[in-house]
Amino acid sequence: MVVWVATALGAGLSPFAPGTMGSLAALVLWWPLLGTSAYSWVWAAAAIAGVPLCGRAARALGRPDPPAVVWDEVVGMGVTLWGIPASPLWVAAGFGLFRLFDIAKPPPLRILERLPGGFGIMADDVGAGVYARLLLGGLLWLAHGTRL
Repeated sequence: MVVWVATALGAGLSPFAPGTMGSLAALVLWWPLLGTSAYSWVWAAAAIAGVPLCGRAARALGRPDPPAVVWDEVVGMGVTLWGIPASPLWVAAGFGLFRLFDIAKPPPLRILERLPGGFGIMADDVGAGVYARLLLGGLLWLAHGTRL
């Protein structure tokens, strides 16, 4: 059960780009919550649960950070999409920015990835989500002239 959830109900088992598939699966969770008061609570619960969840799944799969474990992408996408308009354009921009930062791992994300267990699995993706959200916030400000 732990591995099934940590793979985002199997999305991370994709032989092609499991992180991207996990990020796409994350949209199923986050899209309906955009703009609701429940968003932050659900994200916080997903993030807190993610540390032991990803750690246990990694141990079960016998690797320190298995590509199939994509719950960290689910949570990172949650950071990216926090507070943005529920618009396909902005969600797509957030998705692209998150994937860019998750793959490129600019400093200090590569260092965060080396933290032990579930902390390391989760930390770099939460960081990628923060980077993506900051850039997305700047783009929203440029487009709308307001801070979101």
